[in-house]
Amino acid sequence: MHQIVTNPVDNSVDNSVDSWRRWWVLAIVVSAQFMFGVDAFIVNVAIPTIAAELQASAAQIEAVIAVYLIAYATLVVTGGRLGDIYGTRNVFISGVFGFTVTSLWCGLAQSGPELILARLAQGATAALMVPQVLATIHLLFADSARGRAFAIYGIVLGLAGAAGFLLGGILVTSDLAGLGWRAVFFVNVPFGAVIIAAAMKLMPVAPRRAGTRLDIPGAIVLFAGLLCLIGPLLFGHDLHWSPWVWLVMAAGVAIIAAFLRLERAVARNGGMPLIDLSLLSDPAFMRGLAAVFFFFFANLSFYLVMTMFMQKALQIPPLQAGLVFIPLALTFVIASRHSGVRAKHRGTLVLIEGCAVQLAGLAALVAVIEWVSAPSAIVLALVLTIFGYGQGLVMAPLSSAVLSTVKPSSAGAGSGMYGTIAQIANAAGVAAIGAVFFAIEAAGAARPALFVACALFALSIMACAAFLTWMRRATSGSRLATPGSRLATPGSRRATPG
Repeated sequence: MHQIVTNPVDNSVDNSVDSWRRWWVLAIVVSAQFMFGVDAFIVNVAIPTIAAELQASAAQIEAVIAVYLIAYATLVVTGGRLGDIYGTRNVFISGVFGFTVTSLWCGLAQSGPELILARLAQGATAALMVPQVLATIHLLFADSARGRAFAIYGIVLGLAGAAGFLLGGILVTSDLAGLGWRAVFFVNVPFGAVIIAAAMKLMPVAPRRAGTRLDIPGAIVLFAGLLCLIGPLLFGHDLHWSPWVWLVMAAGVAIIAAFLRLERAVARNGGMPLIDLSLLSDPAFMRGLAAVFFFFFANLSFYLVMTMFMQKALQIPPLQAGLVFIPLALTFVIASRHSGVRAKHRGTLVLIEGCAVQLAGLAALVAVIEWVSAPSAIVLALVLTIFGYGQGLVMAPLSSAVLSTVKPSSAGAGSGMYGTIAQIANAAGVAAIGAVFFAIEAAGAARPALFVACALFALSIMACAAFLTWMRRATSGSRLATPGSRLATPGSRRATPG
């Protein structure tokens, strides 16, 4: 176990000490991110088998996926702040341990309701684990190696998607040791144990912030507010968007507004708010979060719409439909590697170029669907690689670009806010674009439904590019206003005045 050496002025990490060790730490934390990413995809593959064996209702099966997302999204800010208070290493190990134990519980579940509870707990522990990944990278890579570190992070994101599709199909169909679908959860146990052992040996200890404690009332109010916002988004379609669904969402908005007032009161009284209020006054960070929202709004919803269209309209079998996304995931990995290198020289322009490539991919997809009456899985896979490459150009450096203006002492809070916005956007995109797609498809117009969905994807991606441009202007203005400071790019961290 090693102590992190920090700068007493801004609490940043001295990267000249044990520089080789931070790459091993990077491998540890991105392994946890990989496990988290695989779990998201692997469960979707196993859902039909789970439903049959546990005799779970459709609502219960939806809840198996939904409650995990709700628990994670509503608690990830709290998890990030806990990392700021108690140190990223301690909270990371606790999160991985909890994720491993709850994965075991998921695999041992004997009924639909029990699996739902286990998934709720699994999402909560993921909210402890995942924010520490970005926070650790942010703390350890504040020099020229930052772009390379975040490129590795982006590659892992892409590999996790591909591995989830493949591993889920293999484990479920092979019925390993007679475990069936339970193997998709049990696989996390040995990996989690290895990650914990490596983290305890190699991960450095960041000093605990003396005299600080978690803002419990703020955590409760934020949880309630986000639950009221995200819950209706996930279940609104099944409830036919009845009036009370909108009332609950309106209550969520009011609770979030009350949460911000509560946090300001905590700060005035000398306490430590759940979120770093200074982040709300950072124009570059806030514009970056807006870009994050619109990018992820068109992320998960894209895969939902494409999966449904391939299986229902084109009659492509489920396994084949899943394999269509493998080339996309591989090009995502290639783009992630390219973006890390190019970001050192072009900064956020790489992200804006990635948005343009995604738009080109959507245009190519619409053209193929329009001109080819029954495109094969191979043709679709080739076309989707364009979209995947664009996504890789954006997603890999996006977190680095947005978090580059966050001071090291608030790395956990910043990464927690990033994760929350991303998950809210994923839920909102699935709800909004999914509702439009299903409504048009129900009228017997599957192709027009896909075209409208693609138009909505395009609008969201263009909004992402607009906010990235606006964020770039904010960082440029900050550089001009602050003598000696540097433009915040994925390859550099803006200097913090002493």
